[in-house]
Amino acid sequence: YITKPFKVDEIKIAIKKSLTQKRITEENVNLKRQLKKEYGLQSLIGNSPEMFQLKKLVERIADTDSTVLIRGESGTGKELVVKAIHQLSSRAGKPFVTINCATLPEALLESELFGHVKGSFTGAIKDKDGLFKVADGGIFFMDEIGVTSPAIQVKLLRVLEERQFTPVGGTKPVEVDVRLITA
Repeated sequence: YITKPFKVDEIKIAIKKSLTQKRITEENVNLKRQLKKEYGLQSLIGNSPEMFQLKKLVERIADTDSTVLIRGESGTGKELVVKAIHQLSSRAGKPFVTINCATLPEALLESELFGHVKGSFTGAIKDKDGLFKVADGGIFFMDEIGVTSPAIQVKLLRVLEERQFTPVGGTKPVEVDVRLITA
């Protein structure tokens, strides 16, 4: 609103702000539409009956909070399926975090997943949030989960069952709301 008496310059500024806000809002809507198109079902290319079944399954599970295991050979597009699930879900505007478990040694993987507190090991000079905390509210995709050690799998089970974890060297559990998708 503009109070009376008003100055013409104030009206010009108010109009410019309003037009800028409208443009930003429209741009945001368009970018979200492009993301859904790029990473939604359109990114899953193919017309075979199997691909049609896959797309139907992605649509069915996208807006659930179920944990998902995606199986397939390397290079078959598992991450594209995960991105489609994310874009079609109610978590689409929230974080999408990925990690390839096979690329990290167990000690580093644990720190990356759950974070650590300062002084918990040599080189831990400050607290670090883990990827589960970074993904809070969104979707966390763990590729090559089969290579994780039984010790890490037990901690993952706790995250799935209790929706919480304890950082390496920490004593207080951290609660998270993360949908886990694995391959």
